[in-house]
Amino acid sequence: MRVPFSSAEAHPLVLKLESITDLSQDETAALLALPMRVQEIRADQDIVREGDRPSQCCLLLEGFIARYKVTYKGKRQIFAFHTPGDIPDALSLQIKIMDHSLGTLTPCKVGFIQHEHMRSLLREHPRLTDVFWRETLIDAAIFREWMLAIGRRDAKTRVAHLFCEMVMRLRAVGLQTGNTVPLPLTQTEIADALGLSTVHVNRTLQELRRENLLEWDRGVLDVINWKRLTLTGEFDPAYLHQDPKHFAA
Repeated sequence: MRVPFSSAEAHPLVLKLESITDLSQDETAALLALPMRVQEIRADQDIVREGDRPSQCCLLLEGFIARYKVTYKGKRQIFAFHTPGDIPDALSLQIKIMDHSLGTLTPCKVGFIQHEHMRSLLREHPRLTDVFWRETLIDAAIFREWMLAIGRRDAKTRVAHLFCEMVMRLRAVGLQTGNTVPLPLTQTEIADALGLSTVHVNRTLQELRRENLLEWDRGVLDVINWKRLTLTGEFDPAYLHQDPKHFAA
């Protein structure tokens, strides 16, 4: 089954990859033709669990996914929020046993791609191997920023930085409208990602609202003052390695 997007302009994987590098027409066509089984999945469902041995990887087409682990005492640490265009378990092509879980945060549409089809794509279009490797390195850069946030930034800076990052990543796949982006996360999910309590996240959001930096309501983030939000979050987008020529002025 082919992914249900009729053109490169609407294909989240193409948009995501083109935000970080150039794709040839042949590479774009190959991505559009990549066979996959498309499935709609409810919120709060695991897609792949720690200890699994996957024979396929998943492309997120719609919705939000979290990468996470749970301690023996049942406390969850979220390592990443994944947005449309991400293939969060592409590592399963090389790492046979999953050492963490992927779960939906919202209702999602996911395309499951057999490993053999991904390997065929990379054999037939070798430069795409470099493109996906670049994407993997950017994931690692994002992880380093999250480690810095948890280890050395205060709560207000952490939350502001996360919101700035999500705006930039959602913009890359065409999900920004004016100053707003969809961000249907809960305060608990943000707390689990940033190493904070839900109460602390709530207080921090109230402070950001009082300073007239943003509004976040019913799953929509409205940035009121982008410059001040980036200053508050100590946000430098260089680590996202996005190519500005692929964004509208």
